[in-house]
Amino acid sequence: MTERVVVLDNGLTVAVDPMETTRSVSVGVWVGVGSRDEPQPIAGVSHFLEHLLFKGTSQRSASDISRSVDRVGGDINAYTARENTTFYCRMPARNVNDAISLLGDVISTPSLRPSDVESERQVILEELAMDDESPDDIAHRVFAEQLFADHSLGRDPGGTRQSVSATTVDDIRRFHAEHYVADRMVVAIAGAVDPDAVIADVESAFSKIPSCGSALNRTMPVRSAGDRSVHDGTEQTHVVIGGLGLSRMDPRRECLDVVNHALGGGLSSRLFDEIRERRGLVYTVFSGLSSFSDIGAWSVYAATNPERAAEVQDLMMSIIDDMAKRGPTSDELAISIGYLVGAFEMSLEDSGARMARLGGMLSGSSTIRPVDEQIARWGRVTQSDAAEVAATLLNSTRLTVSVGRA
Repeated sequence: MTERVVVLDNGLTVAVDPMETTRSVSVGVWVGVGSRDEPQPIAGVSHFLEHLLFKGTSQRSASDISRSVDRVGGDINAYTARENTTFYCRMPARNVNDAISLLGDVISTPSLRPSDVESERQVILEELAMDDESPDDIAHRVFAEQLFADHSLGRDPGGTRQSVSATTVDDIRRFHAEHYVADRMVVAIAGAVDPDAVIADVESAFSKIPSCGSALNRTMPVRSAGDRSVHDGTEQTHVVIGGLGLSRMDPRRECLDVVNHALGGGLSSRLFDEIRERRGLVYTVFSGLSSFSDIGAWSVYAATNPERAAEVQDLMMSIIDDMAKRGPTSDELAISIGYLVGAFEMSLEDSGARMARLGGMLSGSSTIRPVDEQIARWGRVTQSDAAEVAATLLNSTRLTVSVGRA
């Protein structure tokens, strides 16, 4: 595959991955601002703005936006993370100019009308209420709060009821003007397209976006808080155990990928095999990783009946301890590398995944790692490499969060 990357005169980065064997195109815009970059009184403003950009522009109404996508069988959506806000659209490849024009319009000239702000405020408050009905979401939210104590990385990207209610139209307009700038933005395109043509289309559609010339000022978290239990009338007890991990570009990331898969990343993992398959104590158990520009996190999660919670938690700790002490076996190493490489290769058949790869890497590191190099990095992980990372991270201070009945 031959990706094309250019930087336009206004500082906007454009990446194109031509795919001759697909009939679709995926276009994504990565805006380099997220919940960690927000002032605390208006926490959740990135997510608020994400919603509002689909409410209309100076040229299109909300109905115009939705109908233009539905008319060709496409889809359009967005999400807010801790370090970026991403908008994406998938359409038949013949409609690529429509997708680019649409995203350029909503990013560049959103209407941000007071009436839309008020109606969408209620939608977001309902979304937060819905999340509060999900105890697994609560457990992971509280885990982040405890792990990154007194730091914006510990905040939920959606904000709180208080901050969402307090955010004004002027707050949102200022945030858009300050952060939606070309030199902190990446447009990624993958599909059956002509690179020269789509780059020209992007240059035209995003020409109104100014450059900023300065980077965001981000500070690292300095402390974690202790364990925490949240009392809730849920039918199950939800447990998260974890600690600090690795940053996005840490050279040990592939070693941690292997450890994570062996620990709880798949059906053959230790957590799944021991706690679900052998003992039947849970339906859901898994491990996961989060990576940011300067730090990361690892965690394991399980949900079980309250009377079994102590047993499940002890088993989770024991399995983590054993992985920290011994690292993956040779068989676990081979399975984990095989899974990571195979899943990565299969994802390359999808235009959305290839678009997300370009946008994610360029927004996080300003470079694209070649596919063969990424595969080779996993392939070079040895048992001793994985054991060293497991010992370093899994033996560090752990936090335990539980949500359920007392």
